[in-house]
Amino acid sequence: MSTPTTFWRLAGVSYVQYVTKASSTVRAALKEPAKSKAMAQEVFSYNRSQWVDGQQGAKTMVDGLKAVGK
Repeated sequence: MSTPTTFWRLAGVSYVQYVTKASSTVRAALKEPAKSKAMAQEVFSYNRSQWVDGQQGAKTMVDGLKAVGK
């Protein structure tokens, strides 16, 4: 194991999954009022659309990591 990335690969998770879990753990370990401020940053959303032949398709709302690949 020559690099730190080996550990998350051995655990069978992607880098994004690893970073998400690590950041959630750090946020949960914080004390108030820093914890409330950090937890508010955990929520995100964005619009995704697929482009076909130079035309933008319908937009879909992505509001969590579970919906990213779908």
